[in-house]
Amino acid sequence: MTFVHRFWISILFITMTLTGCGHPTSVMAPITPVNAAAGTEVNLLVATTRRPSGNPATLFTGERSPGLHVADIGISIPRRREIGEVQWPRQIPANPDTEFAVTRVRPIATLSGSRAWLREHVREGHAIVFVHGFNNRFEDSVFRFSQIVHDSGMDAAPILFAWPSRARITAYEYDRESTNYSRTAFEQSLRLLAEDPSVTDITVLAHSMGAWLAIEGLRQMGIRDGHIHSKIQNVILASPDIDIQVFARQYREMGQRRPKITIFVSQDDRALALSSLITGRVSRLGSIDPSEEPFRSRLEAAGVLAIDLTKVRSGDALHHSKFAESPQIVRLIGHRLMAGQALTDTNVGVGGGIAVALGGALQSIGGVAGIAEAPLEALNK
Repeated sequence: MTFVHRFWISILFITMTLTGCGHPTSVMAPITPVNAAAGTEVNLLVATTRRPSGNPATLFTGERSPGLHVADIGISIPRRREIGEVQWPRQIPANPDTEFAVTRVRPIATLSGSRAWLREHVREGHAIVFVHGFNNRFEDSVFRFSQIVHDSGMDAAPILFAWPSRARITAYEYDRESTNYSRTAFEQSLRLLAEDPSVTDITVLAHSMGAWLAIEGLRQMGIRDGHIHSKIQNVILASPDIDIQVFARQYREMGQRRPKITIFVSQDDRALALSSLITGRVSRLGSIDPSEEPFRSRLEAAGVLAIDLTKVRSGDALHHSKFAESPQIVRLIGHRLMAGQALTDTNVGVGGGIAVALGGALQSIGGVAGIAEAPLEALNK
């Protein structure tokens, strides 16, 4: 590794370390009493391969569990707040008037035991499964997904799949292996959801390294069955930390019946820049320029929609979580992508508002169906 490479890895490492701090931990113990008037409650079904901590303030560690754990968790979100922000508690217990607060934690004995939760919370048949990214504590994923569900206005039952992350910048390889450790449990969770009669369609939303887990789980399903379950209709990959050549192979191995895939990319994503350096300077899917070749024609032929967020501004210093922090994008997820609606420069948002907000950065790529061989495979050449 050259001096220049080591220098930039050091700079990015320091940046990621500094931006990863700043909010309290041990916030998962429910507040009592619950003031229902203080905020809006988001109800999550959580499935996790993390090891239980034995501490109600943390619930789960970053270590791997031999089994899958399931819980029903309620989060109160304050009424007065900026869209895209997570108002972390400044002290414990949280103040639900101004901060996110846990209102309920109810363990569910088995994955199949979640069917009662689904019957109660699935509306109009829609369900969304969120897979968090690298360097996340359990509470990080719970609060972030709650914020996305609330701010997007989506009408879907929210399910969080939380995998074992040690939440340390230096644990990149451990986290990567933890996604592989969790892919069978993720596939099983999707199967149970798809087999539930109350569910008509499923959207998978995966961020960063969680996109690797999501695609690997779907690939495993495709290899096992020859196709992806028909209820899994949309897959949204936000800043996917996936080798672009590997993604081409994963896509092909899903089989002929695949869900619609949307990717949010950004060429100024500093976290993915570090990932690229760590993994041998191989392009990450989340940092490509979809307007350039060979990406444009290959994505178009494969029917993959790429939305370029490079010009979108947010409070994220790493430019890695724009999909959740930008009010326009998080609403786009809830109102259009969740409904499986096609996007173009002229029909996104209200009166083209999204296109204006993105500064003309929206790249609508897709629409060719019925291909015999996934042309993304040509990216390997």
